[in-house]
Amino acid sequence: MSSDDHVLIDRVVRNGDQHAFAELVKRYQSQLRYSLRQLVGQDAALADDLAQETFIRVYKSLDQFKGDARFFTWIYRIAYNCFAAYCRGRKEELPLDEDLVDNLPDPDPGPGTDIHLDMARVLQNFPPEQRMALHLFYQREFTHNEIAEVMDRPLGTVKSYITRGQDKLRLLMQSWQTEA
Repeated sequence: MSSDDHVLIDRVVRNGDQHAFAELVKRYQSQLRYSLRQLVGQDAALADDLAQETFIRVYKSLDQFKGDARFFTWIYRIAYNCFAAYCRGRKEELPLDEDLVDNLPDPDPGPGTDIHLDMARVLQNFPPEQRMALHLFYQREFTHNEIAEVMDRPLGTVKSYITRGQDKLRLLMQSWQTEA
């Protein structure tokens, strides 16, 4: 956590300084909204709703932040809980492995291809926990330990999510390249 974050957090906790909290939101909302869009298949409105819920929870529990982890990691843990609650509420149904290839983005959509959009579509073929682990590992470059902390899962479980996800990603991307 940057010392600047610490000062802002202290101002919010001690004085209820809403301007300090607004600065924290400004610093982290773009990155968080990007991640949530990736996790919900580029549904910007849903990602915005989840980000808003995340920051409401951050504000309400900011006095519980101990500084043991990076502030950004702590925010992601709250966002992950919001995302997981959304998925539980939806009772997401996932395609069978043999049906995964049918759900891939067009391998040659032409000029202006958006790799982020393609990745978001591919990630929809994974269970929510594995989706989050893969996103944090590949797109946010979190360490295995940071992912375990965000997801509140044992390190071995996180490594398993990523390893199994890599195998599925390889399969999906090979099929995608073959079609191209």
